[in-house]
Amino acid sequence: MSKGIDVSKHQGKIDWHRVKNSGVDFAILRAGYGKYDNQKDERFEENYSNAKNAGIKLGAYHYSYAKSVDDAKKEAEIFLKWISGKQFEYPVAFDVEEKSQSDKGKQFVSDVIRAFCETVEKAGYYVCVYSNKYWLDNYVDDDCKRKYDTWLAQWSDKATYGGNYGIWQYSSQGEIDGISGRVDLDESYKDYSLIIKSNGLNGFSGLEPVKDNKSYSPRMMVSLSNTPIYVSATTKTPATRKSGTFYIYDGIEVNGRYRITTSPTRAGKKPIGENVTGFINKSDIR
Repeated sequence: MSKGIDVSKHQGKIDWHRVKNSGVDFAILRAGYGKYDNQKDERFEENYSNAKNAGIKLGAYHYSYAKSVDDAKKEAEIFLKWISGKQFEYPVAFDVEEKSQSDKGKQFVSDVIRAFCETVEKAGYYVCVYSNKYWLDNYVDDDCKRKYDTWLAQWSDKATYGGNYGIWQYSSQGEIDGISGRVDLDESYKDYSLIIKSNGLNGFSGLEPVKDNKSYSPRMMVSLSNTPIYVSATTKTPATRKSGTFYIYDGIEVNGRYRITTSPTRAGKKPIGENVTGFINKSDIR
């Protein structure tokens, strides 16, 4: 699990070195909103440059006002212009939450998401969708949820959204050294930097393999594809194979393996036998 924030011009001047020293691993920056060039966030360039210099991993997001599929494509085009020439270790996100959009129903919202995300994805970016639990449950169709990662907004001590998500924005009232006033707080459960760099996305070339010599945190999301599952850290023969989304149970590496579970709410929960699916090899984590 990685600690993050998301910011826009509303946070004012940010001391990114102090933010880094406070324990923030990543930040998702608002690039802008709408479909016109003059709607670029006035602090996007400053935040990008200073956060990079401080050693913080970055993503970017675009706030949508799209009133049609054509608008969404135009928003994608202007967003691509703003982020061109930059590198992002975290996804670039499409932020949908306007009432004028939900008033048009689930099909409209989903079509707008696809129009934006398909355009940006084709340009070589790892895209995710930011929205709140109610919208995700009622206005985003299953096709969008399958195609694109979810950045869940649910301001709560516990996420109750039943779908998969790679990032959780759990508060809008955070206090971080280096930022005056409140800021959104996030947690990430995927090693996005590894995924993005390895695949040459988000401005990275992908020519050099990324070495994975890190540990994995509890509740981190992992994707399995016919992956061997072991009953212990020492057994040589897998008990079964599984595909789908699982989560790191306790983040403790034993003999090159990690326990996994079926839900982030089960991570670290006792008794172990009732909450752990099994062990997977570290080399099989994706």
